[in-house]
Amino acid sequence: MNWSLRPYIPPDFTEERFVRAPEAQLVPAPMDGVAPDRFHAMSIYPEYFRIGGAWRLAEESRMDCVPVWENGQIIVREFRLLKKGDLVVTGRTEDASEGIWVHPDGFQDNRTEEGDVFAFRRNRSRETAFSRDYDELYQVLRHDREHGKIVWVMGPAFAFDYDARNAFSAMIAGGYVHTVLAGNALATHDLEAAWLRTALGQDIYTQQSQPNGHYNHLQTINRVRACGGIPQFLEREVIRDGIIRSCVKHGVPFVLAGSIRDDGPLPPVFGNVYEAQDRMRDQIRGATTVLCMATMLHSIAVGNMTPSYRVMPDGTVRQVYFYCVDIAEFTVNKLTDRGSLSARGIVTNAQDFIVTLAKGLGLSW
Repeated sequence: MNWSLRPYIPPDFTEERFVRAPEAQLVPAPMDGVAPDRFHAMSIYPEYFRIGGAWRLAEESRMDCVPVWENGQIIVREFRLLKKGDLVVTGRTEDASEGIWVHPDGFQDNRTEEGDVFAFRRNRSRETAFSRDYDELYQVLRHDREHGKIVWVMGPAFAFDYDARNAFSAMIAGGYVHTVLAGNALATHDLEAAWLRTALGQDIYTQQSQPNGHYNHLQTINRVRACGGIPQFLEREVIRDGIIRSCVKHGVPFVLAGSIRDDGPLPPVFGNVYEAQDRMRDQIRGATTVLCMATMLHSIAVGNMTPSYRVMPDGTVRQVYFYCVDIAEFTVNKLTDRGSLSARGIVTNAQDFIVTLAKGLGLSW
């Protein structure tokens, strides 16, 4: 199968509408954390602003944030991080008439099939055949293992299954995981599985509930806290398997964002939601492929942080591949409803998905 990244087609700035376009209006933020009236809000698409007679691309973007002109470049900044006097782009049009151009068609897929206006099965559901998605994903992951950054956003479902944990650990060892974003639950139940062979008190292989098993995740959290952290726990308890252990072994960073319902939590969990957001966004910067699996809220959060494009170190612009894998069509559709229009949905059991994916990549465990 011949596969390559879709080329980026930038706007033709010699067109009359661009040549005659006015400068984008820059208005100082009136106070810390407050944007000026008619602030421009960013989308997931490449956006250009005419400043100083040139059209300038916002290289590090994020939906629902504002563009700030600073030190000769466009910086996309959250409202809470604005400082009084920051020069914010204002304007609510996207057609160059206010010096703002939103470019949604830069990665137009020329392979899209022409078809009837009316046709069945246009959307993606549990009835969709995802074989082509798997084929594409194998190619994307093989490419980005060496030439990109692959970020995985994970719910706790993986920790409940013996094969899923081993398959994802094989993905980590194989170089297909560059960052993991998750919550307290994924790490807790994975460590419980590694230490006590249960997840939420159920045997990870037979799924049988164990006597007093409802204590096991709390016992795990308590032991990790007593050891002083996850690396110390892994060493003292001689942990030999699992997702978190594989991340530590192979130097893969993970960010655990806290929740109002967390037990414990584990020591690395960020309890401050905005600190967690900052650390997650730090990891999303540079991401070229993002896979969100079995977690609606984390998927939507990361979807909001992830633009549809990435400016590479050599200055080229490439597509960011974004997949959402969930057993519920609602979760896949909700992500799109929240503005992450470039997300590709795969409606399936996340545990089966990761096993199929790992095997398709030739990994064994």
